[in-house]
Amino acid sequence: MPVKLEAASESHAVSFRQIHLEDSGRIRYRKTCDIDGAVLTEDEIGKGYEVSKDRVIPITYEYLAEMPLPTAKAIEIVAFVPADQVDAVQHGAGSYYLTADGPVASKPYVLLREALDRNVKVAVAKSALRGRERLGLLRPLGDALLLSSPRPRPPASTGATRSAPPPSSPRPRPS
Repeated sequence: MPVKLEAASESHAVSFRQIHLEDSGRIRYRKTCDIDGAVLTEDEIGKGYEVSKDRVIPITYEYLAEMPLPTAKAIEIVAFVPADQVDAVQHGAGSYYLTADGPVASKPYVLLREALDRNVKVAVAKSALRGRERLGLLRPLGDALLLSSPRPRPPASTGATRSAPPPSSPRPRPS
């Protein structure tokens, strides 16, 4: 079913820069060649496939652009899951409203949306976004379908739990 993606939410994430503690200078990463040590600009950098430790095959952007993704203009439904078994908070990152791409796609779009709504299910779907295939959850939302990307789970080894008491003293602030 050909579809169009439209952003349903925007990111409100806070990002930090790495700085030199002594003088607050910004830390930068330079891209250098392992062979001659030259500092490279973005237009001098390409991609390659490592066949073995000593052999890399260069891959051009033109070659990559010609390779079609199977889900470039469609969504592949992988499975159906009862809606009450899905944590809406866990699967709320990067949501997109889907619309049918033309009159041919309208009928399957409406049928899928109504089937999900009537059976109280969500679909696990594979789609292409920004040149990569990804899994997401497809759910009905009014007269639309919403595709949500899963958020990564926090590592289990952090020891943090929901019932953990707050720290007894505030953390010191950096000066």
